[in-house]
Amino acid sequence: MLQPIYGGAAAQPFVTHHNALDMKLFLKISPELYLKRLIVAGFEKVYDINKNFRNEGIDRTHNPEFTMLEWYEAYTDYNYQMKQFEDLVSTVAKSVTGSMVVPFMGKEVNFTPPWRRLKMVDAIKEYGKLDVMAMSDAELTKKVTEFGLVKNPSVKMNRGEMIFAIFEHTVEEHLWEPTFIMDFPKEISPLTKKHRTVPGFVERFEPMVAGMELGNAYSELNDPEDQRARLTEQEAQRATNAEAQPMDEDFLHAIDVGMPPTGGVGLGIERLVMILTDRPSIRDIILFPTMKPTAR
Repeated sequence: MLQPIYGGAAAQPFVTHHNALDMKLFLKISPELYLKRLIVAGFEKVYDINKNFRNEGIDRTHNPEFTMLEWYEAYTDYNYQMKQFEDLVSTVAKSVTGSMVVPFMGKEVNFTPPWRRLKMVDAIKEYGKLDVMAMSDAELTKKVTEFGLVKNPSVKMNRGEMIFAIFEHTVEEHLWEPTFIMDFPKEISPLTKKHRTVPGFVERFEPMVAGMELGNAYSELNDPEDQRARLTEQEAQRATNAEAQPMDEDFLHAIDVGMPPTGGVGLGIERLVMILTDRPSIRDIILFPTMKPTAR
């Protein structure tokens, strides 16, 4: 739970101080970098049902403290893990509710595999009517400005950030039935292996259900030189991006020792429980959700 260097997600951490050791520590935002250390050490299949803590906003699907199932399996990739994910979730849905078709917020969600697989750029083309692969950086900049997606006008968004922002704005709300959104821009995926055929993209998927992300998964980056370059890029962004990944030399040393090809997956347990119990808010699932106290 307490880490000297946080990592494994794009998020701001909670910071604390350990008195006896007189050292700064962070509540973990993800167990990813430590589970990968175990893969390096020879544990070919590892998992953790864990509490993560992210110092971020609160809304219907976000709480600063939440529970995830995260697993890593050596000698697999994101294609293999897509099958694992849909088999796991559809089996849980059938076991808990008696059916793979469950009611949620006045509609139905059908978890029966196989789920749809849709590349991010194709999803934007289908729902946003934009061919981002054919657009220049200037055209993307104009579009994200038009959509009001620029968070900080003084900081230029890179191409990957703009594509992802357009995806969130134009696509996510339309993805009701379980859908794997595949192949993310490299710039927003610093721990993910480069796509084997599409330059500028990585082998990553997010399962989308009922308009929200249910998890995140990669073909894990195990090239030590590429990983160092990615984390160096992230470190350079930290002055303007509070969610950028910090440098972690111990993790880089582990990768340098030798990490096999690996598929890794995170599944948001509360969000899955929301759907299976037909509850509209994550606050209905967490027993003591983080909320602002009322004035007395």
